[in-house]
Amino acid sequence: MAKVTHEFTLYGKHYVLETGELAKQATGACLVRCGDSTVLMTVVVSKERKDYDFFPLTVDYNEKMYAVGRIPGGYLKRESRPSEKATLTARMIDRPLRPSFPEGFRNEVQVVATSLTADQIHSVDTICVMGASAALTVGGVPFEGPLACVRIGRDVETGTFLVNPTYEERDNSDLDLELAGSETFISMLEAGANEISEEDMLAAMAFGQEAIAAFCAEQKKFFEKVVEANGPIVKREYVLDEPIPELHERVFAHYDEMSAALKDANKAARISKVEALKAAIKDEFTEEEQQVWSRALAVELKSLEKHAMRMMVVDTGERVDGRAADEIRPLMVKPDYLPLVHGSGLFQRGQTQVLSIATLGMLNEWQRLDTIEPVDGKRYIHHYNFPPFCTGETGRIGSPKRRELGHGALAERALLPVIPSEEEFPYTIRVVSEVMESNGSSSMASTCGSTLALMDAGVPIVRPVSGVAMGLIQEAGKTVVLTDIQGLEDFLGDMDFKVCGTTKGITAMQMDNKATGLTPEILRSALMQAREGRMFILDAMLEQIPAPRENTKDTAPQILTLTIPTDKIRDVIGSGGKVIRGIQDDTGATIDIQEDGTIFIAGTNGAGEAAMNRIKAIVKVPEVGEEYTGRVVGVQAFGAFVELLPGKDGLLHISRVAKGRVEKVEDVLNVGDEVRVVVLDVDEKGKISLDRLDKPEAPAAAVRSNSSNDSERRTRRPGDNGKPASNNQRRQPRRHHEG
Repeated sequence: MAKVTHEFTLYGKHYVLETGELAKQATGACLVRCGDSTVLMTVVVSKERKDYDFFPLTVDYNEKMYAVGRIPGGYLKRESRPSEKATLTARMIDRPLRPSFPEGFRNEVQVVATSLTADQIHSVDTICVMGASAALTVGGVPFEGPLACVRIGRDVETGTFLVNPTYEERDNSDLDLELAGSETFISMLEAGANEISEEDMLAAMAFGQEAIAAFCAEQKKFFEKVVEANGPIVKREYVLDEPIPELHERVFAHYDEMSAALKDANKAARISKVEALKAAIKDEFTEEEQQVWSRALAVELKSLEKHAMRMMVVDTGERVDGRAADEIRPLMVKPDYLPLVHGSGLFQRGQTQVLSIATLGMLNEWQRLDTIEPVDGKRYIHHYNFPPFCTGETGRIGSPKRRELGHGALAERALLPVIPSEEEFPYTIRVVSEVMESNGSSSMASTCGSTLALMDAGVPIVRPVSGVAMGLIQEAGKTVVLTDIQGLEDFLGDMDFKVCGTTKGITAMQMDNKATGLTPEILRSALMQAREGRMFILDAMLEQIPAPRENTKDTAPQILTLTIPTDKIRDVIGSGGKVIRGIQDDTGATIDIQEDGTIFIAGTNGAGEAAMNRIKAIVKVPEVGEEYTGRVVGVQAFGAFVELLPGKDGLLHISRVAKGRVEKVEDVLNVGDEVRVVVLDVDEKGKISLDRLDKPEAPAAAVRSNSSNDSERRTRRPGDNGKPASNNQRRQPRRHHEG
């Protein structure tokens, strides 16, 4: 294939699509660039069809540190486990691609994104979807394309929507909305927002759909150039799993039985009934038929369950658990669920139960991020865990999977706009949501549980946040929007639309959509219905804990803030860190010193106050007139050095240690003695002169001894030892010798 390049400018940003030079043995490859940020997208489709009853698509994002001119840390000095951002980017590429492949496609597909350069101005994540779409198309892979993804921001000053804003523009935006889809419909959505209204969000989504269409139009121009240079793009032939009429008829004859089996609010009981029915239907086929139709039979049984569930909703308005379309499952809200921890909250909705635990720490415990994005780290961290027992299954517990990272990121994004600033609340905050039981919407339960845990911990969040998952059923020409979907409705429905927010507005959203007929009217209905659900859930939460607790718990560290002159930092640290280590060891507090002189001190049971007093004493400069009770730390002939504060000594001159004349300081003061003094003077070099308060009388013996010694000193000649000289010891006059 000859090299083909297409350059274009949209919404103030310059883009490049290129193919035919790199990775030519892949099924399809495309280099995509925004500014100087460049990603190589490759697609490989297996030649043989897999014996699966699902579509085997894998998407990987290779984040290369050379893209920003950095060498990876660690012993190996090479990229290893993907960062959380890389995992979320791979997930973002996967979600719009997956529903675009034809039903029954069973060949394995691997999409790999490799970041080649990152200019630290333009993000590389959203352009990956456009690059994957182009690679699939030039590779002749059948899918419903072209597809594109855009990020929509909004300037907080002008209210103008921005397409693929730069990192600097994103800092001045109250919206971070990622949309992916085709020219006519949205299939994937991720959003974080600073409490914006439903109307504003709908306007942003409509604007984003127009932008997606513009990028799809540019891809078509690129494909025309590919055809001009290399001839028509040949669509590859892949065998699809197609329904077998006889099999379909025999399975769907049990429609009424499946409808009856589905009507059970208890997840485990319902699954048991459905699986028993599927096994009974399967037994009606001979062993030979089961062997020949093994994959197709599994697909038809799943299709029967899906069709029965969907028709129940659109025909009767009743869901499998008996709820109405807009009804929320029973709620249970319990803040302060665990002892000892800094904050906790148990939130249950139906058969979905999440326990969230908040932990407060020093600011220096913030999470550092090692990615190609120009982001150092974060001080609010949310982790979501989905162990196998929460669905009554066995399985391996290890590092979090993509789904866990995605759900955790959504809950984190939902709470981030209401987290107080460092100045208001100088803590690093970590919340862990443990899913104890799951039957849909566990990420939204995590959002609600996180709010409870933060409020219980005394974190002064701006406003409480709640979340709800919405669903959609489009069947037989009818459309029904569902509130608070459970697992079955997510799996067999057309949409999973999660909305989080406060009473003021939306803070986060996530949507995966399989329905091509998702109109603006349906989206509006879903958002407004979601608001009603959010407010209902929020009211139930506020009944149990109306506001954040006024103080942090005794088990949480008390963080105190102190600012000192920068030239005093070395005094607090000490040689080799000796001073600061001593304070921490003595008090049990933790101390973090910033370059600007700000000091954060954390401790429990008064440890922080003790450490702060020690530091204040170190940096304090005594002033004239201040009185101290100090300890004598040194004695010289001219006076005594008195420690006023740690590291601060003053000179008490010998003339001021007592009333009257003192020959030796040791006659009055010795090292270790305590003495009350007042500051007489502090010179420009910081030397401190002291006077003693409550001076004692000078010792009489010392005075007499001093007088005697003075007399002897006056009569003594040089060389005398102070004793009377004998005749033999008396000096004789020198004799003069004559020659």
